[in-house]
Amino acid sequence: MISKQLLLTYLYLLVYILLSSGVILYNKWVLSPKYFNFPFPITLTMIHMGFSGMVAFFLIRVLKVVSPVKMTFEIYATCVIPISAFFASSLWFGNTAYLFISVAFIQMLKALMPVATFLMAVICGTDKLRCDLFLNMVLVSVGVVVSSYGEIHFNVVGTVYQVTGIFAEALRLVLTQVLLQKKGLTLNPITSLYYIAPCSFMFLFVPWYLLEKPGMEVSQIQFNFWIFFSNALCALALNFSIFLVIGRTGAVTIRVAGVLKDWILIALSTIVFPESTITRLNIIGYAIALCGVVMYNYLKVKDVRSSQVPVESIPERAVKDLKMEKKSFDLYVPEEVNNGGKNGWNGSTPDITVDEEAPLIPSSRVSHLGRSQLSSHAE
Repeated sequence: MISKQLLLTYLYLLVYILLSSGVILYNKWVLSPKYFNFPFPITLTMIHMGFSGMVAFFLIRVLKVVSPVKMTFEIYATCVIPISAFFASSLWFGNTAYLFISVAFIQMLKALMPVATFLMAVICGTDKLRCDLFLNMVLVSVGVVVSSYGEIHFNVVGTVYQVTGIFAEALRLVLTQVLLQKKGLTLNPITSLYYIAPCSFMFLFVPWYLLEKPGMEVSQIQFNFWIFFSNALCALALNFSIFLVIGRTGAVTIRVAGVLKDWILIALSTIVFPESTITRLNIIGYAIALCGVVMYNYLKVKDVRSSQVPVESIPERAVKDLKMEKKSFDLYVPEEVNNGGKNGWNGSTPDITVDEEAPLIPSSRVSHLGRSQLSSHAE
């Protein structure tokens, strides 16, 4: 018989897939001129950041669910601010793409995420150019090109916005690895929102004031509080659903769930938005790109497992010291990647399995503090 814990894990995975797909479709519906007609992606992103920041402040300062990290002005200025800038940019460009291209085509373009992250990591010196990974990147790129060629409603502006957002997110991942982790600072999901969301909100204020504020004054748009509240709430719930999932599963399971989610989302988008048309070339191109992504994930997971040191080979005293060090620094690294996780400061490419709607929570790391407190609340 299937245990209750396994059923609960499958339930969390199902909730993650539904929320992730739902948030993307919800954002498209809100922004699309054909539906809710709120063509202001920066405003929508600012609503998400403001709501997430307030919830994080309430959880940390009022309920004291977790404790804030020791944040100095130097760390904030040199780490949090640049990371927040690229985080805000990735969300801004990604949401703007919804105005020009379909959800299905956006998901196909997002297959470029491993390519962008790998290139940024090589440029920044956190990873080395390897032949096997490079060939996978070429395969992914060819698949995306084929898929783009088969897109009926191809739009250059929307494609540029989406690809720019992908590279901005890739650079944010590399900066997180280089800046935060090099300084020995790790943030769990709640503290990430607490520090990064308000800063991202401020970065978005300038382009909002210059680009969207004049248009909002001219156009007759009715602000529906419940629409935007539920939209922001779904985005926040997605963050915590990923947090719960990565606390119960490994990186491989998350990757499989992510691939399944992409196919489900592409199929759902054609039902929810009938104007979205998928051609045979779209499917062929995306399948080619997906083969490259799967091979890339396999190679990276293989690298992680090969770098692991058997527990039996470590003296008992060293194991105890390692556990004490892990607790003291509040690392959120799952057991299967403790000694070689991709997001650790070990010279490897940062994790590329980040959900595009909840990119503050990397999928191969989980907060030790957060997991213990979540389990205590579950009881």
